[in-house]
Amino acid sequence: MSTKYQTLDHPLPPKETLPTMEDLPSEQIGDPGVPDFFHLWQPRLLEDTFQSPVYAPEEICIAADVNLYFNVHNTGQCKRPDWFVAVGVKNGRKLRDSYVIWQEGTAPMIIVEFLSESTKDEDLGKSRPRKLGESPSKWEVYEQILRVPYYVLFSRHTDELKILKLSGTRYEEVLNHQGRFWFEEIELGLGLWEGSYHDNHRLWLRWYDKSGHWIPHLDERLEQERREKESALRRAEQAEQKAIEAEQKAARLAELLRQLGQDPDQI
Repeated sequence: MSTKYQTLDHPLPPKETLPTMEDLPSEQIGDPGVPDFFHLWQPRLLEDTFQSPVYAPEEICIAADVNLYFNVHNTGQCKRPDWFVAVGVKNGRKLRDSYVIWQEGTAPMIIVEFLSESTKDEDLGKSRPRKLGESPSKWEVYEQILRVPYYVLFSRHTDELKILKLSGTRYEEVLNHQGRFWFEEIELGLGLWEGSYHDNHRLWLRWYDKSGHWIPHLDERLEQERREKESALRRAEQAEQKAIEAEQKAARLAELLRQLGQDPDQI
């Protein structure tokens, strides 16, 4: 039996009122835009196939390329993960301008970053030493401040999947995962799937269930529904045809009996 992911304890807020997601911007001036279509489709595939049997949909908050505000003492500091999921949250499906940790009270359980040349050093914790007053790197925020239990990095250029699990105060890489990893807390697995998604054939990240089957995305579900409707229609047509044939056979038999001088209604 799995145990639900515990929410993160946060320091008590200062006396002054802290800003909420309505106050903090969803974009930062100078931030680079989404670099490619992979950053559009891959997060959608992750969200579409994330169907945990442990948590109700309203307890799950999924976000992609959304500002994550993490510092209660410097409320303007934020990071923007490529994709993350927080579970056990209130009103998980509520429209948010950003994800404000002191407002939500729950840190993400899994963060996924898609490696690119411009951001990979920070994503991998290889950024230069931080200057006084400079914002910490993503790695530092995820590992030391938010203590996100799982940090996943995937490169669409090399198809390398790196999975980091928080152990004590540091991330440890999960070795020999063979492109699949099971998250017991949510009873879902994340793995590399080769297939076509939005007409692009490649390796994608997607979720699978306890039986090891890939959870279908929306297009697959719609296609399955279409096939089921067509199958039901064929069965109905076949049943109707059999009924017609049976009626015709009965009519021929009745006529034969009449020719033999018998009343078919008396038989």
